[in-house]
Parts: sequence; C-alpha cells; structure tokens
Amino acid sequence: MISFGPTEEQEVAQSAMREFAASAIRPIARRSDEESRVPEDFLEQSWQLGLVATQIPEAYGGAGEARSPITNALVLEELAFGDAGLALAATAPALFAMPVVEFGSEAQKCELLPLFCGDRFHAASLALAEPGPAFEPTALRTKAERKGDGFVLSGAKCFVPLADRASHFLVLARENGGDAVQAYVVPRDAAGLSIDAPEKNLGLRALPTGTLSFERVELPAAARLGGDAGCDARRILDLVRTAQSAALVGVSRAVMEYAIPYAKDREAFDEAIAKKQAIAFTLADMRIEVDAMRWLVWQAASRLENGLDATREAQLARLYCARQAMKIADDGVQVLGGHGFIREHPVELWYRSVRTLGVVDGAALV
Repeated sequence: MISFGPTEEQEVAQSAMREFAASAIRPIARRSDEESRVPEDFLEQSWQLGLVATQIPEAYGGAGEARSPITNALVLEELAFGDAGLALAATAPALFAMPVVEFGSEAQKCELLPLFCGDRFHAASLALAEPGPAFEPTALRTKAERKGDGFVLSGAKCFVPLADRASHFLVLARENGGDAVQAYVVPRDAAGLSIDAPEKNLGLRALPTGTLSFERVELPAAARLGGDAGCDARRILDLVRTAQSAALVGVSRAVMEYAIPYAKDREAFDEAIAKKQAIAFTLADMRIEVDAMRWLVWQAASRLENGLDATREAQLARLYCARQAMKIADDGVQVLGGHGFIREHPVELWYRSVRTLGVVDGAALV
C-alpha cells in the first residue's frame, strides 16, 4: 500500500521537535527578537538534540548516516513553528556540514566533520546571498580565480548566518569567470577576509547574520569542496531552498493555529468573528495553503532523497511558499485587527519573519 505519511522514525523526530519548539523556543522567541540575539544556552540545548551530529557518519565521529531530506523538512517545520530565527540559528551549522558530508574529499571530511561531533555547539555557515539589487543565486558575482595550484576569492556575501562566531564558511562562487559555480571552504582567519556583523534585519532578528568581504583571499587547492572533483552546487542550492520552504511552512502553520482560536474567541456584534463569512473563508484558505505548501516541500525533499534532479521542484516550493506564507501572515494580522500589529501578540513577529525569509535568496523571485 502506498503511504504519503511519515514513517515511524520520522514521527518520533517530528514529535520530539514539536515538544522542543513548545518548551525551549516559544518561551524565548519574543525576548530574542527584541534583543536581536540568540541565547547561548539555547544553542547548547539545541546542540544536544543532535541536529547535525546525527547526520554525520560514525567514521568521522558522528552518530550514523545522513538523515533524509524528508526528515529534515519535517524537523525544520516543527522548529520554525516555534520561531524561524531561532530554528535557523540551531540548524545553521548543517548548512556547512551536510555539503561536506555529501561532496567533501576524504581529507576534508576527516578535518572538518569532527568539529560538529563534540559536546559543545560549533558554528560554521554557508555563504550564498550577495549584497546589491537583483541578486540571483545562479548568477553569482563572487568569483574564484585560479592562481598557481590554488584560488583567489573576490567579492562579498551578505545574510550569512552565525557570521559573528563561525569558524569556517562554505562560500559559493563562480570559478574562473565562467558560469560554473563551486564551493570553497574559507576559515575565519583567512587573510583578506573581513566580517561585518551583526546585520540589522526586518525579521529573523534572533538569528545573527553578517556580511563577508573577500579582498583577494588566497586559498589552497584543498579548499575547493570535493577537491578536483568539485561539487554539485545546484544540489546545494536545492537543499537550501527546500529547507527554506519547510521553515516557511512552519511559520505559516503558527499563524494559522493562532488565528483560528483567536477568531473563535473574539466577538463583534455579539458573535464570534469566525462566524463572519469573510473571516471563515480566510481561515479556510490558510488551511488549504499550508497543506499545499507542505506537499510541495515534501515533493522536492523526496526527489532529493532519491538522488533525482530537484531543481524545478525546489524552486517551485520556494516560490510558492514565499508567496503564500506572506499572504497567510498578512491575513493573520488582518484577522487580529488592531491586535495584529502590536507586540502583545506574536503575529507581527511571524509577519516580519516570513517577509525576511521569503527574500533571502533573491528578492526578484517574490
């Protein structure tokens, strides 16, 4: 029999993340947003969940084989349901570690993966987005030029998670002035690398992000992810977009599950506003779109899990989820009326989160 539901193992992971979101993320989400910082004890607590280490093979100090993209989508939805900024802060090291697991040379795996298998939170990050208008992930301005046996990296990256503390960055750049994109491991102390952090963003304020500038940063040949074989940068982008979409589903669900009981309790002219046709239809549309968004995410994750090309599915999920999450968040504000934009309620926080999350890999797409 064909089943479209999660496996028993996935249900366990989903349930555990749901409990963690309720007990560890929701209670600190507002304070973290107001203070524009991620609490250190939260990072350590989230590290104990094994969000990264459990996906690293035992040969490199981890707890097993790589977790499936479908399971990762389930986990991210639940964490983002608590708060998207804190969810991304907790999982940001995976943006670095997982490409190394999949594409890294043996030497790179032996050197880098054990960093994520210790008892303390270890920060590393992916540098994808670039400053300036009309950024497009498939047409990067950051470039890596051959110099002898190594490379010279020039350009800039923005919205880099955990830039204030990351030990390494995985930088996507065009190689030798062509269209081919490769990834390069850049240590924090590399000569010519300057880091400006933190950035001040509209949403996801609990997630510390920064800007990296590469002033002819010289890298050895071993810094190229995968060595001579290189990596599939398109697949890395597909994984990022699928994860981004899963987080948008989580925030959208949070808005919906807050707006529905509010509309049932809030009365106008002696009856619950949920009985008003305009409100009822809006809430119904929220439910329809959250389910539709989730199916698109699962489709992209399923193709990734089976080693198939998921570029089309990941982009469709990212585009649809960004648009619908923005509409759901806006409708959530409208359902709450005057309460929608005050900080006594979390809907305005979620509104800012989806607005930011929806454009971090290219504003022209929304």
